[in-house]
Amino acid sequence: MIFQRGGHGCHGKHGMRHGGGFGGRGFGGSGGFSVRWGDDGRGGGRGPGRGRRMFDSGELRLVLLKLIQEQPRHGYDLIREIEQRSGGAYAPSPGVIYPTITMLDDMGLIDEQKADGAKKQFAITTEGQALLTEREAEVEALFARLAELGAERQRTDGGPIRRAMGNLRHVLQQRLMAGELDADRLHDVAALLDEVAQKIERLK
Repeated sequence: MIFQRGGHGCHGKHGMRHGGGFGGRGFGGSGGFSVRWGDDGRGGGRGPGRGRRMFDSGELRLVLLKLIQEQPRHGYDLIREIEQRSGGAYAPSPGVIYPTITMLDDMGLIDEQKADGAKKQFAITTEGQALLTEREAEVEALFARLAELGAERQRTDGGPIRRAMGNLRHVLQQRLMAGELDADRLHDVAALLDEVAQKIERLK
């Protein structure tokens, strides 16, 4: 496999020729598949906003390569790590992760290591390390994008509000099922809820 960039070749370990270079289908170009938020699992993954692009194919390869540089990983671990770093807002599907791992392996950028169990675990190679060094600024920007997505998720998650709504729902269901609310009490509760809704609406 031969990839050309600026006159330097990169040979895959299987010796097959693969079209495109690091700036095209090989890495960071517009060729190949794209990873989008909100896919249904058959595409890129799940996340906010259907059809919004998260990573293109070259960017995802850089993200996976960086994560594998940090420590040897297998496919499921990569999915979970990306999901964690995005605050749960984005998780690429196995249908995208595993072909990307295969491509990195074919390009000689990662190499399979012996591991317990059936899961294949991969570590970065010297060639992979050199590529990350060359693309350091781009890699940092990609991980900043993940962190920003996680921060946005945290800001808009509304955890305390969901907790309070769950508590309210539980109390109301308990009182209604116990038959403790007569017609007058039902009107009192409804009035309280209407009052809270109006106060929330006026918040600035």
